[in-house]
Amino acid sequence: MVLLALWALLSFGVVFFVRDLHWVVAGWPLSYWFCAQGAVLGYLLIISFYAWRRRYEGSDVEPGAVAQAPYRRRLHRNFALYVLCVLVFLGLMGWAERLGLSRYWIGGIFLFATLALYASIGIYCRTADPVEYYVAGRRIPPVYNGMATAADWMSAASFVSLAGGLYLHGFSGADGQPGGLAYIMGWTGGFCLVGLLIAPRLRRMQLYTVPDFFGERFGGRWPRWIAAGAAVVCSFTYVVAQIYAVGLITSRLTGVQFEIGILLGLGGVLVCSFLGGMRAVTWTQVAQYVILILAFLIPVSWLAYTQLGSPLAPLVYGQQLPKIAALEQRLAESPAERAVLAEYGKRAVRYGEMLQDVPATLARERVAAQLRLRQLKADHADASAVRKAGRELATLPINATAAREQWSRAQQDNLERSQPLSGMSPHAQVFEGNPDGSPQERERFNTARMNFLALMFCLMTGTAGLPHLLTRYYTTPTVADARSSVAWSLFFIALLYLAAPALAVLVKFEVMSHLVGQSFDSLPTWIAQWAQVDPALLSVTDVNQDHILQFAELRMGADLVMLATPELGGLPYVVSGLVAAGGLAAALSTADGLLLTMGNALAHDLYYRGARSRSDPMVRVLLSKFALLLLALAAAYVAAQKPANILALVSASFSLAAAAFFPAMVAGLFWPRATRQAAVAGMLAGLGVTLWYMLANAATVRGWLGLGLEGGGLWWGIQPVSAGVFGLPVGALVIWLVSLWTSKTSQSA
Repeated sequence: MVLLALWALLSFGVVFFVRDLHWVVAGWPLSYWFCAQGAVLGYLLIISFYAWRRRYEGSDVEPGAVAQAPYRRRLHRNFALYVLCVLVFLGLMGWAERLGLSRYWIGGIFLFATLALYASIGIYCRTADPVEYYVAGRRIPPVYNGMATAADWMSAASFVSLAGGLYLHGFSGADGQPGGLAYIMGWTGGFCLVGLLIAPRLRRMQLYTVPDFFGERFGGRWPRWIAAGAAVVCSFTYVVAQIYAVGLITSRLTGVQFEIGILLGLGGVLVCSFLGGMRAVTWTQVAQYVILILAFLIPVSWLAYTQLGSPLAPLVYGQQLPKIAALEQRLAESPAERAVLAEYGKRAVRYGEMLQDVPATLARERVAAQLRLRQLKADHADASAVRKAGRELATLPINATAAREQWSRAQQDNLERSQPLSGMSPHAQVFEGNPDGSPQERERFNTARMNFLALMFCLMTGTAGLPHLLTRYYTTPTVADARSSVAWSLFFIALLYLAAPALAVLVKFEVMSHLVGQSFDSLPTWIAQWAQVDPALLSVTDVNQDHILQFAELRMGADLVMLATPELGGLPYVVSGLVAAGGLAAALSTADGLLLTMGNALAHDLYYRGARSRSDPMVRVLLSKFALLLLALAAAYVAAQKPANILALVSASFSLAAAAFFPAMVAGLFWPRATRQAAVAGMLAGLGVTLWYMLANAATVRGWLGLGLEGGGLWWGIQPVSAGVFGLPVGALVIWLVSLWTSKTSQSA
């Protein structure tokens, strides 16, 4: 309880008053340092101290487990050999590049070498034994389970999008969008809840899946079935983001189409999870962690060395924060930047005029496009001009509804880009608005702070409820090892999470000080190459026609910042290949765990434990593999539609997991009076409120219902990505009330 109180104070108490931390210590603004690094280190100390204090409780190895000492020595030897081979491979690729090996060959070699490595591990670890398939034989040492958990956890959102979110939103975001540091604190602070409340207690029950807990604790089929369904919903949302990242990275590495890239990466996922289950996934994730952490730390260390003379980026990047503030001020006062912002404002006004009578405007636009195309053909114009006019005609909305949605989005986009810094808040600003200013400024400040706290709360409680994470702690030999494993997990995660804010700051300084101001004719080639992969990721447009790149004319998506860092920093292309391989490893490792969780939920929890409890173990494993294959193909189809950016999809899954699992799981573990009816009602209520709030504020759904796209259905200004902040309390309240009512009813009966 003392450690939980300390966790709450670090998380919510300090953040609520963080704007008052004005001091600068060793060149660092204390407010920024605490949320970017101090809180993470505090969480690590809390969970490490807890594991140390309880190191002798539950330390007996279960009967039948392998002899640990020789087994661990063999693992250490094999792991050291693997790391050495990875370093030798990187050295050979760098040497080959110096000898003239082309970029396409380097990209292809990185892609297929890593996929072949993961496939080899999957084939070597293939199994049909249920204990090995579901929980890796319960013999994974804490340090390796921590490494595998870190790889499973640090998905494409962490590797690809986290630094990008910080680059775009800064400390605390703008216009109601939560800032990037909420992700840092939320995704690390949640491990305190996992270690202090949940993981050791679940491990003691010797289960296979998270829905197993609901079936064992509450009894009956409905708690297990609802938990299995919620696990599929949360994990499917999560895995779509990972497969989208797989397609993005493989298409950049090899030059193939985005959809083909998805299929290539999906093959690597399926070989690991399909053949060997948790046993293969665990050792694949250990291998993937080494690649992704090297891929992240090498470029950020290089940028820190070139800008500040030290490769220790997390220790020195604070020196760039005041420089970025000065650059932001200079850009805000630049006449060229203001001209670009004014043009975006004019475009927003034009879209507003078009929206006044959508059917008539659409008809005029279609007639004008047809006349322009016919005129170009009649004048025998250049083929490129004819093709451009044809594309403009083909991309016109097909009907008034689609036109209203498309033009409303365009209007909103241009309105945002017409703001200073293209709508981006100053990087080190602690919540927009002013608590001592006008009523409007006070409202903006309170909304920004509430969104930051709400997102952090959802990410923390979602972390403690996500099935694919909790299942990882079933694989340790003892309960004590599960506690140690949580501490190791957070340690390995912190290596990347402490470096991600550094990368965002260093990239922003590089863009503002070196890229902005260049002539369009001298822009580096990587800009055009990434723009061809997906224009939504990167686009440059000479809005004011001065042939000089202004900051407002450059648009970088959150999913691009990390992937383009090596090219931005002028590193050899072999580092770009390594970064792409690291992003691929992050996406594949999480996709492995998620697909395995969904397959097990359908085959083990719904079929075996729900309807056919006497099913043969071999049949159960085969059904799990078949379900996994179908879900993988369905997720690939959805990812090919590019439904949203990676960070938004992943964050939504955390809200769903928080509302569906956390209240019922905590009540089941710590409150004997919690009943089956209460668990069912609480999970349904929490999940229902969360889904409703997300859908009611989704632009597409609001467009279908004719409610407009302004997000007028927000409660207290909370963004839909943090919908779990409403669903979780509702679920907890329902569990409490129904438990009291049903327990009294049973006593009176």
